[in-house]
Amino acid sequence: MTTEINHEATVTKVMFALESIRPFLNKDGGDIELIDVKDQKVYVRLQGNCNGCPMSFSTMKLGVENTIKQHAPEILEVLSVE
Repeated sequence: MTTEINHEATVTKVMFALESIRPFLNKDGGDIELIDVKDQKVYVRLQGNCNGCPMSFSTMKLGVENTIKQHAPEILEVLSVE
């Protein structure tokens, strides 16, 4: 039960982090979708102009991953899925 509560709290923190960076992605015609949070990893999908953009790797590592880790330090890695 405790694990389920912790998972739910982590997902909530990740969602909050994504909401905080969404305006920056929207400004460039992009967006981000949370796919899953599993084993201290977050799986997201970049959408719109962000999908396939040459800067998407930097966006993921410098923007998305850092922001998520600030809000949810228990997350070890953020991975982009197609």
